[in-house]
Amino acid sequence: MSKQYFRTIWISDTHLGNKNTQAGLLADFLDSTESEKLFLLGDIVDLWKMSQKGHWPQAHQEVLKKIFDKARSGTEVIYIPGNHDPFFREFNGLGIGHISIHEEYIHHTANGQKLLLLHGDRFDEEITCARWLFHFADFLYESIITVNRHLNRIRARLNKPYWSLSGALKIRSKKVRSYITEFEKKVIAYGKEQGVDGVVCGHIHQPKLDRINGLIYANDGDWLESCSALVETTDGKLQLMDWSINTVHQPQPATA
Repeated sequence: MSKQYFRTIWISDTHLGNKNTQAGLLADFLDSTESEKLFLLGDIVDLWKMSQKGHWPQAHQEVLKKIFDKARSGTEVIYIPGNHDPFFREFNGLGIGHISIHEEYIHHTANGQKLLLLHGDRFDEEITCARWLFHFADFLYESIITVNRHLNRIRARLNKPYWSLSGALKIRSKKVRSYITEFEKKVIAYGKEQGVDGVVCGHIHQPKLDRINGLIYANDGDWLESCSALVETTDGKLQLMDWSINTVHQPQPATA
């Protein structure tokens, strides 16, 4: 099987250990791509859910094995922990096997752009609706993505493509849209303080690639809903990949 090659790949919010993770699509993505660098931008293993229910099927183990295999085979794998796997922040500057761990990281693209990489949960305390979103709404969110998982099993039997019910509901919620907009503003403001050309993050499960207030804003999405990744081509262009339909989104102004 021929693989798609990229200079850099970013994925986050895979939530291994959560029964709603799209482990099959994620495994297919890892099998179908190669890169010089692979960045894991947090919430890779969902320690929150595992501490509650202890869900760890073979499919999730296989995904983790594929990541470690890439690291052993020469791909530089860099892990930036998130709020669902905060335990690994204790190893900042160290490594696990062939995978190095950092709180934040600066990446230089092939065309000379300086990108700040982080998970993004650090901005929750600065946004007034974050507590509602990540505490009160947690049960509702998990319920929706559970329905989403069963719905897509039915769609698969009918030979219909993957579709995110949770993503469709999210864009109809004014409170969620308001939170996303405020989150993006906080990310860009922080990027300006750090003197970078752009910021790449995860956390909010909302893939996006755009230029906001003069800086590149890139969110690589997640593998509970969008099944997306951010990639850098060999000439330094950034693109979003939608692996639910195995397509590359057209480059936004940030990559022009």
